[in-house]
Amino acid sequence: MQDDLIGWLERHRSTQYELHREYINPAFVKMLKAIGFDKNYVRGEGCYLWDQQGNKYLDLLTGWGVFMLGRNHPAIRRALHQMIDAGSPNLVRMDCGIAAGLAAKALVSHMPAGLSRVFFTNSGTESVEAALKFARCATGREKIIYCDHAFHGLTTGSLAVNGASFFRERFGALLPGTCAIPLNDPLSLEQALAKHDAAAFILEPIQGKTCQVVKDGYLAEAQRLCRKAGTLLIVDEVQTGLGRTGRWFCFQHWPEVEPDIVCVAKGLSGGFVPVGAVVTRPKIMDTVFDSLEHCVVHSNTFGQNDLAMAAALASLQVIERDKLVENADQLGQYAMSRLAQTGSKCPFVTEVRGKGLMFGIDFARPSNSLKLRLAWDALHKLNFGVFGQMIVVPLLNKHHILTQVAGYHTEVIKFLPPLIATRQDMDWFLGAMEEVLADTQRIPGAAWDTVMGLAKNVVRA
Repeated sequence: MQDDLIGWLERHRSTQYELHREYINPAFVKMLKAIGFDKNYVRGEGCYLWDQQGNKYLDLLTGWGVFMLGRNHPAIRRALHQMIDAGSPNLVRMDCGIAAGLAAKALVSHMPAGLSRVFFTNSGTESVEAALKFARCATGREKIIYCDHAFHGLTTGSLAVNGASFFRERFGALLPGTCAIPLNDPLSLEQALAKHDAAAFILEPIQGKTCQVVKDGYLAEAQRLCRKAGTLLIVDEVQTGLGRTGRWFCFQHWPEVEPDIVCVAKGLSGGFVPVGAVVTRPKIMDTVFDSLEHCVVHSNTFGQNDLAMAAALASLQVIERDKLVENADQLGQYAMSRLAQTGSKCPFVTEVRGKGLMFGIDFARPSNSLKLRLAWDALHKLNFGVFGQMIVVPLLNKHHILTQVAGYHTEVIKFLPPLIATRQDMDWFLGAMEEVLADTQRIPGAAWDTVMGLAKNVVRA
């Protein structure tokens, strides 16, 4: 190991893609190079990234939502430095760390009164895994109901409630006893609950892969149906939580809703140390940990570690202190309204949807232009779902804005600005989108030439 770690890393920077190709994931490297996303970023601060040439980029991908407070937030850095310098007795295990207790208290303070117990995890998928286990234990049932197109993580249990076959195929038998239903369809949920055999119904209030939002009244009706059937309602707030949608948690847009279990992660880390959490009712947690013998029946190696807890505490304090929930609400309304106006002029745009600073733009085959329909059809014969790259590639290469499609084989592009973003940042983005959407309507044109070439390269690969 080198004494000058940063200098050592810099001396090897030119080899980063080769190292990943040889030792980590060559397919991912090939994809990055194919779409021109191999930018070699060297610095991140706040809402921005810089590449080796000194170009500044607006980050609307935010590590799939991890950098909710931007990159290298000074308050989180200070908290972590202080914890390291204190030489704390970390992960004693046969003890109770003060940082974990205070982080749990701070997290619970933003939940409904009935949700007052916390189990800390290391990631979103681990939070979902724990929630599924807790629901089965508390109800004595096996069946888990989930929604089509849902995304709850990629470990085996979470994958079993993943609504996209693309992620599930090729990995064999998954967790048994799962049942998929359409989102926003109370009748389908009622039918799935009819036998009173379901442990839980899990859903995202805004789906991460589609940006579909639950309809007004749906969560309340789902809660009523679940309680009637003795089924627990699990709300996955891994991406929507902690202020992103303009409320501390997205389900709070509907005040009558009080889930039985809430899954949290991503932004709780401050972008530094992996941390997640499951927040639930005392009765549920006490069913799992029901005796001295069972007091560690569910556990993890790095959960509650002092650095993760320091990051979580500092993140919660920054969100509250800097009124970032309010900023997400106001800035999100501004951005979505402007984006919808711009999208109304583009025949490919069908909808702008989301809440706060989690929103997406959906594209589809146009109905009012033969030339555009023919171009759309020709592109989709080569590769379905590549149209989105006609948006994200010029956003990155021409306008220096980083984003990506919401999921594989989808025509939705999702935007996850940091909660610290400003009106100026949104104007940068909105001006770029206006220009890029206009380019999609020019046939022949550079945008179509680029994406057609990309689709052909993907087919050859």
